[in-house]
Amino acid sequence: MKRIVILFLAACLFIVAPTFAQQYKVADKVKLGGEGGWDYLTFDKDGHRLFITRGSHVMVVDVQTLKVSGDIPDQSGLHGVALVPSLNRGFASNGGDDSVTIFDLKTLKVLDKVKVGNRPDAIIYDPFTKRVFTFNAKSQDSTALDAATGKVVGTIPLGGKPETPATDGKGTMYVNIEDKGEIAKFDPAKLTVLNRWPVEGCTEPSALAYDVQHQRLFPGCEKLMAVVDATSGKLVTTVPIGEGVDAGGFNPTTQEVFMSCGNGTLSVIHEDSPDKYTVKQTVDTQRGARTMALDDSTNAIYTVTAEFDPTPPPAGQRRKMIPDTFTLIVIKGQ
Repeated sequence: MKRIVILFLAACLFIVAPTFAQQYKVADKVKLGGEGGWDYLTFDKDGHRLFITRGSHVMVVDVQTLKVSGDIPDQSGLHGVALVPSLNRGFASNGGDDSVTIFDLKTLKVLDKVKVGNRPDAIIYDPFTKRVFTFNAKSQDSTALDAATGKVVGTIPLGGKPETPATDGKGTMYVNIEDKGEIAKFDPAKLTVLNRWPVEGCTEPSALAYDVQHQRLFPGCEKLMAVVDATSGKLVTTVPIGEGVDAGGFNPTTQEVFMSCGNGTLSVIHEDSPDKYTVKQTVDTQRGARTMALDDSTNAIYTVTAEFDPTPPPAGQRRKMIPDTFTLIVIKGQ
């Protein structure tokens, strides 16, 4: 009996060890060029595509060839994209004209444009309610749209500037409230806020990843990632990360959290248990690579950045991006 137990434990270690021992490195760097800055990246698992918002247009990249395969032009202040493959629809948030662009997921043809709250930023599809939610920075609320009809069904006041959302797909959603250092928990069906949880030590939470199985939220804050119990709002622990985080992801297969930081690093954090976390690796990417998308089936991480004019800009203005330097960076486990 002892020999059987020992062999069983050895087999378990053999399975777990390679996953934890996996090291990440930059596998590809491809200059995509094109005009405009960037914000959120969205990975299309079914179509093997990456949607990148570029201010006035959405750039679509085939991740198998790492080449631009499509574009959605004539937009205004784009921030994010939400995909609904079951309806063959995509939704893009336009912060410049307070709207959502609805497009055909296969042809990329624009189908409709719908007015939402003031300066929509992040956007997400909730499969439980079959609704798309925009998170509106200026009006400090969330607009809910019926994904099938594109009609606005309601608004949720959030009492602060919302950033990245997350959903459990079972009737509960969360969103960072950046200017308050909080996480708001809300009901996407009733459109009501259930709780507001201050996150101690968390300054300007921007990124948000979520382990649904273990009910752990991972808000990315200034120089740290917090771990929050999604049922109670209790702060479990904090983990150091790079500076300027703006996006994150969680892979339930490898039990790893990823945080992309504008200082040119990607933090890889292993969830040893729901209450214990280890910084496994800090991957050098490139300065400015602050947003990311995760393909959890291949464990590839996609981020983007560009080079900027080193000349200090006039007060109140941003540095100018050097033309044709916009670059896609692919990080993979080895």
